[in-house]
Amino acid sequence: MNEQLLAKTFVELADNLVADFDLIDFLRLLTDRCVTMLDVSAAGVLLADREGVLRVMAASSEQVRLLELFQLQNDEGPCLESFRTGRTVSVPDLRTEAARWPRFVTQAHQRGFVSVQALPMRLRDEVVGALNLFGVEPGPFDPAATPIAQALADVATISLLQQRSTRRSTVLNEQLQAALDSRVLIEQAKGKFAERRGTDMEQAFSALRGYARSHNRRLSDVARDFIDGSEPLDGLGV
Repeated sequence: MNEQLLAKTFVELADNLVADFDLIDFLRLLTDRCVTMLDVSAAGVLLADREGVLRVMAASSEQVRLLELFQLQNDEGPCLESFRTGRTVSVPDLRTEAARWPRFVTQAHQRGFVSVQALPMRLRDEVVGALNLFGVEPGPFDPAATPIAQALADVATISLLQQRSTRRSTVLNEQLQAALDSRVLIEQAKGKFAERRGTDMEQAFSALRGYARSHNRRLSDVARDFIDGSEPLDGLGV
């Protein structure tokens, strides 16, 4: 494992804790670095909204985003189980769990994933979501990487709950709802960008995210302005 990148990642995540950070971009950083450092093929994050309903908030690829959505829509899968139990769910070979999650296993195989590890995003007894890691080959996840993945999930959880010590618990609900609203805007912007540029959704997201970062702007603000036509995204050829 790249120890320098690991240290840099924790610094970047900590930097997001002390500012008015963009939650969507923060969680995407989390999934991207999990893929880079933990020898997994993809990662996703599910968070609960104010009613306790899980939502897909970040994914390292479009395939994972769609698989996470399928899991929620069909109410079965390891990520939901991790959230509901507050425990890590590790499945080295999904073929052994076809009877347990029949629809999820079939869909995961169709998208090229054959192993999964879901880790709760939890602070003491409060579970706010799950960090989910996917592999394209069967076999156990690296036991040395699991504590690191959980530490990354814990940092993300603390970032969501940090204001509860000084403000009412509605802060988290408001923040999550705002993030959900931002997610809708970003998905709309991705679709518009992909259609105009003739790219896929993942390339569209990367372009929008890169533009937001290079111009020191929130991703959700760029998405909103691009949708209403007030932001032409100069330099990206749209």
